[in-house]
Amino acid sequence: MSFHETELKVIRKAFENTKLQQQIRLGNHFVDDFIFEDQKAADIPINALRVIFNIISILSNEQFRPEDRPKQLSLFDVEFETQNNVFASMKIRNNKISPSGSTRQVIEAYEYLAKFKMGWYKSVNSKGKEIRTFGGLISTPSYDQRGYTSFLISSYWLKKLIVIPEYNYVLFNLVYNIKNNKHIIFAIWLSKLPENGTVLKLITFNEKFGLNYKNANDFCFKFLKPVRANLDRFSNISFNYKYLSDNIFIHPYLTKNIAGKTTSTTDTNLKITYRLGYFKKKYKLNEQEMLRFSYQYKNIPQTRELIEKAYCCFIRSNRQKKLKSSYFLRKLFLEEIQKIIIELYKETKMGKLLPNGYPIIL
Repeated sequence: MSFHETELKVIRKAFENTKLQQQIRLGNHFVDDFIFEDQKAADIPINALRVIFNIISILSNEQFRPEDRPKQLSLFDVEFETQNNVFASMKIRNNKISPSGSTRQVIEAYEYLAKFKMGWYKSVNSKGKEIRTFGGLISTPSYDQRGYTSFLISSYWLKKLIVIPEYNYVLFNLVYNIKNNKHIIFAIWLSKLPENGTVLKLITFNEKFGLNYKNANDFCFKFLKPVRANLDRFSNISFNYKYLSDNIFIHPYLTKNIAGKTTSTTDTNLKITYRLGYFKKKYKLNEQEMLRFSYQYKNIPQTRELIEKAYCCFIRSNRQKKLKSSYFLRKLFLEEIQKIIIELYKETKMGKLLPNGYPIIL
């Protein structure tokens, strides 16, 4: 049965269900625009969150950072952003949305996502042409008796899911191991925090997550404590917390035991993503300044080690000079690290063989 009739749509591509991922990449632009618009979290039901996680898992092989693959962005524009109302099609097994087999739960999840943020959306392609699409995250969901629901995703939301200049890892099974939707949404927010955490007032937390706690003590022990217990057990990232008056401090950490097992690759990727986010936020690096720096840090282990050594020297030198490291922002920070890298490289065996072979980070 079709949920509702819609206007003429152009179906450009069908995404097939691939092997589901242990972890998925949530693009920050999608999270900010769909889940945390105006800094407030949408109260998305758990079954609708399962739909979102499954969509991202299916798209995982298509996701890319435009800095790393600029040609891929052009290909996306050609495929999806040359005319209005272009969509991709997809289908998901119903038991992935309602493991209990409830038809009502499946229908309600898709109806929520079809209606939530429904409207006209504009984007501009690489040639400067304005492209318009109508709908919510999904459109025209159709439930069949063979165990699947088929639906469309507009080019507008598809781009935010596939083109991910900035992203964070979240474990796919979070939406199956944790039943409370607010705990999942908190975990998504937590994944975006810098390494050194944050501090927010109780009123801000209440507004952000749609809560109504009267004091920080209640918020910490009635909300944060059970969230942390769930994330310690089932997530890649959990957190410590404390409060002082109505100020609540959140400090994230990587969990060592992810639902009983983790891989060294997963752990390394998370640490790299976290560390780059820390550098970017602390030293106010923009996308262009991060381009070469992040590539070197992510992809070349020897260079990553050299950057970390240089950063330790940078911090130590500033302390000796009684300078705050935040004095060095943006390009100035990278220039300082580059100078130290050159000096450290000269002392290595490779530096003696190839004096000018040091890595370039800016």
